Amino acid sequence: MKTIKVLGTGCAKCIKTAELIEKVAQEQGVSVAVTKETDPQVIMAYGVMSTPAVVIDEQLIHSGSVPQAAQVKEWLTPS
Repeated sequence: MKTIKVLGTGCAKCIKTAELIEKVAQEQGVSVAVTKETDPQVIMAYGVMSTPAVVIDEQLIHSGSVPQAAQVKEWLTPS
């Protein structure tokens, strides 16, 4: 199971990002645990300057915009 954190203030883009990840994971049959992190100190600890940002298994992989569904599919595909 992949652990995914969506970092952001709880804005509409952050919520949309979390929903998109959950939807794509369900479509792909991938087990994920999506959490939303809104604490500014935690967000800054990842070095994020603009949100929403996505952290998968403690690795920052995206920040600054709502990702495209195709990007999320790539993140969830085993390498």
